[in-house]
This record gives sequence, C-alpha cells and structure tokens, in this order.
Amino acid sequence: MALLKKIKASTLMETLVATVLIVVIFMVSTMVLNNLLLGNIRQNTEIAQERLHVLEYQYKNNGLTIPYYEDFESWQISISKDENNGLSIITLEAENPRTKKTVTNYIASED
Repeated sequence: MALLKKIKASTLMETLVATVLIVVIFMVSTMVLNNLLLGNIRQNTEIAQERLHVLEYQYKNNGLTIPYYEDFESWQISISKDENNGLSIITLEAENPRTKKTVTNYIASED
C-alpha cells in the first residue's frame, strides 16, 4: 500500500482570520455599492423631465390652464406664466422636496 504524503494544513486561528477578513471585505464592498446606488437614485431627474415634456405638449395643444399644480410621484410640479417686455414666458418647474432637486423648463411665446 502506498504511503500518503502529509499535507501541511492551516491552523484553526489562520482559518478564522481569513474568514473574518473575507466577511469584512464583503461588508465594506456592500456598503459602497449601496451608497452608489442610492446616490444615483437621488440624482435621477428623468421622471420629472419626462412629465414636464408631457405637460409642455399638453399646454401647446391647449390641454392645460395656467396656473397649474400637480403632485407627481415624489415631485411637486407647477406651471406659471410671466410677462416680460410683451413676451410671455411659461415656466414649468418640478421640485422634489426630499432630495431638494429642481428641474425647470421654459416656453417663450408672443401672446
């Protein structure tokens, strides 16, 4: 019968240290990824911009009356009209009170 060679094994302490290091690295990387994803979600204004484009289309086709106010998901949307040197400026503004982000579009017309 062939003799088996002895394999040098690691001690229990080495195994525990390696396991703790792996767990710590996993936790840190999870927190970093979580921070990145939440930051991206907070910075995202595409929903508000899309809604403002829809409202702009409705205004141009006489589907809205000014002033106009709306709560859309987490955004507060307002449309107002300002006069400046015979030029009417329609301001479409969406504000998110949680993230303090504001998206503004303007429409200039000679009414």
